[in-house]
Amino acid sequence: MTHRIARRALPALGLAAAGAARAQAGWSPTRPVTIIVPFPPGGSTDVTARLVAEKMAPLLGQNVVIDNKPGAQTVIGAEAAARAAPDGHTLLMSSGTTLTINPLIGRNLPYRPEDFAPVVHVATLPFCIAVKPGIPDTIAGYVAHVRANPGKVTWGHNGRGSFNHIAGALIADRIGLDWQDVGYRGDAPQLNDLLAGTLDSILVGGATGLAAARSGRARIIGWTGETRLPNLPDQPTFAESYPGLVAVTWFGLLAPARTPPAAVARLNAAGAAATADATVKERLLNEGILAAGGTPADFQAFLSREAERWGPLLRRLDIQLN
Repeated sequence: MTHRIARRALPALGLAAAGAARAQAGWSPTRPVTIIVPFPPGGSTDVTARLVAEKMAPLLGQNVVIDNKPGAQTVIGAEAAARAAPDGHTLLMSSGTTLTINPLIGRNLPYRPEDFAPVVHVATLPFCIAVKPGIPDTIAGYVAHVRANPGKVTWGHNGRGSFNHIAGALIADRIGLDWQDVGYRGDAPQLNDLLAGTLDSILVGGATGLAAARSGRARIIGWTGETRLPNLPDQPTFAESYPGLVAVTWFGLLAPARTPPAAVARLNAAGAAATADATVKERLLNEGILAAGGTPADFQAFLSREAERWGPLLRRLDIQLN
């Protein structure tokens, strides 16, 4: 599914952002830039990509196209991006599943992290656990309830090997929980089952968890970020009860390997300016997403740290994608 993002007036991004883009004027796109999103429309990755694309378009002087290519735990979209021409006109909006988790657990991936050139770290996304009525809606109460009902309390995730499945494995390993995981093909069906009362809890990204809570038929018990979200100061983190228990996925733009450095620099300038835009930051925060930014080198260093962080856990738990 492809949607075009209309160009917006350049002054809306401010003179500083415009100057940043002009500073990288050694390369310019000659046609619309496509951002491949390896998830269906409507999820956190898609929402983030559309917000960023809308702000990048005027800085690049071209429309920015969102191309949703979901499937196989993001492998389909990632492979398409890796095989695209390295000319700066195709980007991947990766999540942590794509380039942190999959390379660590996928034995036969059709792509490698080395197939991509980091452009900009767009955002980070903590997970939350939301529960249906009748399930304790505090972290301590939920943990006690799961322990009192071993193997019976259900929790939904996006399928084996997804980042929220891995986050759940981390929580279970750290706290010592015996719960029943139920895999879904995306956030929407598990949210529907939670609201219908056929699923006890879900471990999802902020946008879905907040949608559950706003429905009035579910409650968020806690978040997996390092600190509380600034717009939700009354909702605790698991790290407050279990120090170091942090599970945060991420979103970032990458180009195919061998994309010219000048193109990467220009795309980074536009992407970093988009993530720094006050409107974008506010809209992301309302979805439980925290804007990031920085240089391609910053993003590469972040990716290396994530691999080092999750590798030992995944090897110990022997979680495999295929």
